Amino acid sequence: MATSPPFPPYPPSPGDGVLRHPHWWQRRWVRYGALSSLLALSGLVILALVRRQTGTEGFLVGLGLAVLPVPWLMAAFRWLDRVEPGPWRNLVFSFAWGACAAALIAIVANSFATKWIATSTADPASADTLGATVIAPIVEESAKAAAVLLVFLFRRRDFTGIVDGVVIAGVTATGFAFTENILYLGTAFGTDQLTGDSGIASVTAATFFVRIVMSPFAHPLFTVLTGIGFGVAALSAERQHARRVLLPLCGLLLAMGMHAFWNGSSTFGEYGFFAVYGAFMVPVFAVVTWLAVWTRQRELRTVRAELPPYVLAGWLGPAEPFALGSMRARRMARDYARHHHGRQAAREVARYEAYATSLAFLRHRGRRGKAGPDFVVRERELLDELWKRRDVARPALEYASRASVPAPVFWGPTPYGHPAVPYPAYNPYRT
Repeated sequence: MATSPPFPPYPPSPGDGVLRHPHWWQRRWVRYGALSSLLALSGLVILALVRRQTGTEGFLVGLGLAVLPVPWLMAAFRWLDRVEPGPWRNLVFSFAWGACAAALIAIVANSFATKWIATSTADPASADTLGATVIAPIVEESAKAAAVLLVFLFRRRDFTGIVDGVVIAGVTATGFAFTENILYLGTAFGTDQLTGDSGIASVTAATFFVRIVMSPFAHPLFTVLTGIGFGVAALSAERQHARRVLLPLCGLLLAMGMHAFWNGSSTFGEYGFFAVYGAFMVPVFAVVTWLAVWTRQRELRTVRAELPPYVLAGWLGPAEPFALGSMRARRMARDYARHHHGRQAAREVARYEAYATSLAFLRHRGRRGKAGPDFVVRERELLDELWKRRDVARPALEYASRASVPAPVFWGPTPYGHPAVPYPAYNPYRT
């Protein structure tokens, strides 16, 4: 078996690279057990509360309608995370936190605050307005931001930039909106049962159109602002403590402000909701979407720029930086491995791509002086993972690199005196 090549030159780590022995409360099984128990208990309580408010029939109707936008939103965030895909357990935790813990906190806190305001002011109408425009945005965005904070603190290796912040925040908000939509749609169905309304004129149809058709992205859009704050903080150096604290707080405040503006749109007149939707929500959604896609493309450029030193050191093949910096070439490499060696080989190539991307981002942070004290240890771990999978991944990536490059076109005379026509250069690897 061939021995590993030497390490390429890399920037010095700001720490000594020594890993400290964790305290008992930092052990993984303790954290997982505590979080799983908390989420399971929250799920049972929120299920009972929503069912009590909507009734069994209303709950089932709300559940069936609220689930419709979830696969589309999850697919969009997963697509965004394809450059350096995070582990599924982070996404499952984020969705569960939003649907269970954050929703429970919001229902209990909003109800308590609204009742307290109504009792103190003896004005239920103003209490509802104040609760929707002030209390709800603060409580709900803080509850959702807690999931982003937990991943940022305890899954730091998986949280390396803006895209990670957007994905974690968006998935959390998707879970929160899912539970909230069950409540709203189930309540609307119960109202229609009492009034006898049905069809397009029913409250259920109106609620479905506003929350599922027009604005399924509302909650994810608010919380993504918090995620962007955490993502920019993740790009900051360890010693920039003020920046790493203030940026997430600024993102959270922006999320609260946007949420409050959206909730208060109904108080701006008969067409206030549609004015805010068209003049504010849609443009902000477009800008945030552009930022997320641009950041994704920037990550691919970082992969192409940071991996060549490992080629020179012998860890990677010559064609791999280009192939790993192209989503099309990555997909072709997985398809090649699946076609020639089966599904397990395709999964190994996918893991190879993920490890190589993490390595590129790690080196990028190290070159800018923003790597953590475990830079050397983490680099060694990633290189070892790549070396284990090189036999199956390297041929697939080399094929993808050749096949994804368009053949050059030359102009020249044709036989028998016909006019010059373009023809592709001979490429024996092109299919």
